[in-house]
Parts: sequence; C-alpha cells; structure tokens
Amino acid sequence: METIVVTENLEESMKKSSLGNATETQKKNRIQVSNSKKPLFFYINLAKRYIKQYNDVELSALGMAIPSVVTIAEILKKNGVATQKKILTSTVDMKWETNGRTVQKAKIEIVLGKPEDSDNQAAATAVAAAAAATPAEENADKKE
Repeated sequence: METIVVTENLEESMKKSSLGNATETQKKNRIQVSNSKKPLFFYINLAKRYIKQYNDVELSALGMAIPSVVTIAEILKKNGVATQKKILTSTVDMKWETNGRTVQKAKIEIVLGKPEDSDNQAAATAVAAAAAATPAEENADKKE
C-alpha cells in the first residue's frame, strides 16, 4: 500500500487549474463523494461503471466524507471489482464566505483499478462454458 502525504494551498491549486489543461483538473473518471447527498450504493455502482468504462476510478472526499470513500473502496476491493492503486492524503485551505476565515480540511483521493486477473477470469469463464457445451454436442452427434 502506497501512501503519499501532500499539503497544498487551495488558492495555488486554483491558479494551477486555471492555467492548466481543463481535462487534467476535471477528470472523467473522478467521483467526488459526499456523505449527505447520495446513498453509499449510488457511489459503489457508479464506481463499478467507471472501472468498466475507464479501467480505473478516482474517489475523492473532503472532511467528514472521508470514511464514506474508504468504505466504498473497501467494498469494491472485497467484492473483487477493483484493486487499490494509490492513496493520496492532503489538507486544503478553505475560506468561509460568511466571515472570510481560512480553515484547513482533510482530503483523500483513492485510485482504484480493474483487477489484473479480471480479463483472465472472463476468458476462463468463456473456456469453461465452451467445455461444458462440448460434451452435450458430442452426445448429440452420437445419437444421429
């Protein structure tokens, strides 16, 4: 398991994102998890779809939503849907709009990928299905 700790200032990252390529900052396979907007299984099913479509998915969350991201990742790993590629933790500076005060928030990003044996497993299933069909076809030929 690889853990990297990064501290970045939100204003600096905003400058980078405005200067950088838009596709880098808004990844197609990124899911930003909230612990209040959607149920847990919504994110699990969405992550499964992203893994099938893009071969990996990046789950990210701030503050109190971090345990939800960890739970989602562990469920996907336990079910054999994904393997863990990378975990990044950091803190980001957030400004409250009401009083202009700066607060640091914890951030986590977990990158999950398609298991390496998933292609082999699909091929093995196809071979097993073909092998199961072969004896029935041989018996049909003998009857004729």
